[in-house]
Amino acid sequence: MRDVFQPCTYILASQRNGTLYIGVTSNLVQRLWQHRNGTTGGFATRYRTCRLVHFELFGTMELAIAREKQFKNWHRPWKINLIETDNPEWRDLAFNIGAEPIGRAMDAETSSA
Repeated sequence: MRDVFQPCTYILASQRNGTLYIGVTSNLVQRLWQHRNGTTGGFATRYRTCRLVHFELFGTMELAIAREKQFKNWHRPWKINLIETDNPEWRDLAFNIGAEPIGRAMDAETSSA
């Protein structure tokens, strides 16, 4: 995993129009790996929200946290509209940030079970 400090907010989905998870991190590649490997526990693990469908980068953690709080106060249709504006197919954006696409990560999990 890369040791990169890049504050961002992100939205994970279980599937298209599925359960959404909103988070904030300073290392999106590492955090995505944690979500996909179940090391985070809690909501994201329980609802298997591991498809990266939206992310925004910021210069400081304070700005990223403020945006996360804003997202969490939004109604669901607003969140869906935000996702579909830039990602209408709800593609997994992991490849865009240098992480493994969901197919490979989930295939590895399935084959090791």
